Amino acid sequence: MDSHDRRKFLKQGAAVTAGMLAAGAGSAMAQEPGEPRPASADGLSLQPPRETSPPGDTSGELPEEFQAFSRTQPSYGGPVGEETYLGKLVPGLRDAGAAPVPFEAPDLDKIPWKMVNGRKEYHIYCEHVRRELLPNHWMDFFGYNGSMPGPTIEAHQGDKVRFVVHNRLPEPTTIHWHGLELPNEMDGVPFVTQDPIMPGKTFIYEFDLHQAGTFFYHAHFPMQEAFGMAGFFIIHPAVAWDPPVDRDFGLMFQNFRIEWAQTVPDSMAMDFNWHTINGRSGPYTTPLVCKLGERVRIRILNFSPQQHHPIHFHGHTFWITGHEGARIPADAWIPRNNELIGVAQASDLEFIAFNPGDWVLHCHMVHHMMNHMVRQVGPRIRKDIDVGAYKASIENRPRVDFVHDDQGFAVPGYPQKMQGMEMSHEAMQKLNSRREVRGMRKMWHMGVHGLMTVVRVLPDDLYDQVMNSDEKMEPGYVFNELVARRKNQRQEQQE
Repeated sequence: MDSHDRRKFLKQGAAVTAGMLAAGAGSAMAQEPGEPRPASADGLSLQPPRETSPPGDTSGELPEEFQAFSRTQPSYGGPVGEETYLGKLVPGLRDAGAAPVPFEAPDLDKIPWKMVNGRKEYHIYCEHVRRELLPNHWMDFFGYNGSMPGPTIEAHQGDKVRFVVHNRLPEPTTIHWHGLELPNEMDGVPFVTQDPIMPGKTFIYEFDLHQAGTFFYHAHFPMQEAFGMAGFFIIHPAVAWDPPVDRDFGLMFQNFRIEWAQTVPDSMAMDFNWHTINGRSGPYTTPLVCKLGERVRIRILNFSPQQHHPIHFHGHTFWITGHEGARIPADAWIPRNNELIGVAQASDLEFIAFNPGDWVLHCHMVHHMMNHMVRQVGPRIRKDIDVGAYKASIENRPRVDFVHDDQGFAVPGYPQKMQGMEMSHEAMQKLNSRREVRGMRKMWHMGVHGLMTVVRVLPDDLYDQVMNSDEKMEPGYVFNELVARRKNQRQEQQE
């Protein structure tokens, strides 16, 4: 177009834009300040519906069923951009203004502290530890206070802290406080900011906490990091973040290379066969149990040597509300059901637990959903024979029978079955004696391996039965009860 036509086009565009802004301002002024917003059936406040319509709707407003977000069942999620959209700013069930809830990292303890001369004083012991990754599969690591990963440090914004670090390892070490803004001499980098802590010696770290968020501590010697020397450092805000949560969970993902006849990780390996969450592999990972309708935060930390983790959560959509640096402003939150977390990164996921049931949360890397991935003695296609028979007499090992009745062996790729992973009666007892798994389906453990765990969303009565009562509960009770309730609800709606 020539310059005259171009100026005319821009003037018309500016006029249209001004008209749209004026219309928007008039619409905003139509609602008086303090005027209550329309509410959903759950009492969740909603902004007035936007003047956009889904395909096929000519009323100028979203249909009523599209406007509400439900705290107790799957719903349309409400209009995009509103406070309650997909539960974004829907508060938890606790009273407003309550203090932050305690942090929970299943299968991990917390480091105790005491006040000494105006500071919270924690004692940390760097030492060899043994960890049961799966029932009766004990492995050797380096860790803290008898744990791998180390126990959680839990503190609050504004705390003055002191860490007395005792080195019980056979080699020097330090501790780095990952992500914390502190005096240079407290940063824990050997030779750069301090001399290494020699075996049998002690070093004291002191600093004040002005940040809040998901942080962690770890040795700053690479081999020791590969051996598992890390732990959560959770700093709660002085005033609970809005909206407040009812549960605050933490999961640390790690990978190790441990050969089939070994118990010690190979710190120089670049391929990994053991995958752990808080020091355990699925199905030995303890489920996260919450009540239907609660607001839940799950902090996930990737402390793998070199592998990223795309974390997928079934049955819910969550919001990314923070990273290892700090809380993210609400207008920058992103809705996801799969979050990619890189090495040494953490992500905070928040959601309303609206969908009752047992929901898997796991890394979506295929090899990370398996355990103890090592090549067994002899061909992998042999029948289910205990490898002990082969190891007992290496020189006279039995011949391998390549004859198989299963027609599946005619299909390329079929024989890739891991041997030696059967669960003994004792192992099954360890898996199913935990309170958190009561009422799950009988064979639930067959679908949970490696970097996998379960989030259980239970109505109040079932939560109390699982977590607070001692009544006998048959396998599958909770699952069957929830299925029956949904069936009854559908029948009532049809009537």
